[in-house]
Amino acid sequence: MRVVPLDVLVGTRRHVEGVDLSPADLLGALQRGERVSTSQPPPAAFTAAYRAAAEAGAREVVSVHLSGELSGTVGAARVAAADAPVPVHVVDSAVTVMALGFAALAAARHARGGAVGGPVGGPGGDEGVVRLLDGPQVSEPASTRLVDRVAQWVARGDAPVLPDGDDVARVARERSAAARAWFLVDSLDHLRRGGRLSAPAAALGTVLGLRPLLTLDEGRVVVAEKVRTRRAARERLEAVARAHAETRGPVRVAVHHLGQPDVAAELVAQVRRWPRVVEAVACETSAVIAAHVGPGLLAVVVVDA
Repeated sequence: MRVVPLDVLVGTRRHVEGVDLSPADLLGALQRGERVSTSQPPPAAFTAAYRAAAEAGAREVVSVHLSGELSGTVGAARVAAADAPVPVHVVDSAVTVMALGFAALAAARHARGGAVGGPVGGPGGDEGVVRLLDGPQVSEPASTRLVDRVAQWVARGDAPVLPDGDDVARVARERSAAARAWFLVDSLDHLRRGGRLSAPAAALGTVLGLRPLLTLDEGRVVVAEKVRTRRAARERLEAVARAHAETRGPVRVAVHHLGQPDVAAELVAQVRRWPRVVEAVACETSAVIAAHVGPGLLAVVVVDA
């Protein structure tokens, strides 16, 4: 898996997310009142990533991106895909944060694990086979085991069939389509200024003094519920996410925060007591997301496991 980072502008200084700017740095800039904004990667950045993947042996690329309603990143990826040396399947996830992350991870697991009769590396499989299929870093014993394994498959008439790019992209789309996210922020001004929330919706906080519970609908930020206090909003955040999780099968849950590790850890501890949760993690949000939501972010993402 490769990541093409977005740029974050703090004042007149341009930073690359994850390279020279952390969420803590961005939070500090926001608290100092500095103007922050983001910039999508140019098509050339995706061209370089696709070319590098092809040179590393990739036959196809699945390129999964945050909602096209929130960023032009997926558009830049599509431009680059037209000139890529291998087929590129561009996926607009229509989500963000770990709703996107879980979908990308599920697609990656599917890409390296799909096989007739069971997943490669899964029950009855071989982790060495997974490593060999995943790249050139492989030991001689793993290579020998793969040859033996393939011989057994052929003898049984069930040689492995790894998924193609279309199938891997389908998994990413299905997982992201089933993902739900709810979040709270201290102020709606950052979302309004960045064009990620309509002015009437933002007025709920600035004029009426409400603490709206926000969600994503078809890739857009919308108000899910209108709540009067931060405490009540926090309670509704957990209640709404739990109610949704209990209507699903096994689920994975991520709790996002910006500068509130203790609050996130407390909420994750509660989430782990929910039925049907197979994984729950706390994640500080990225600097790019922080630039658009501002301080006080607390979010819960629920995806099918």
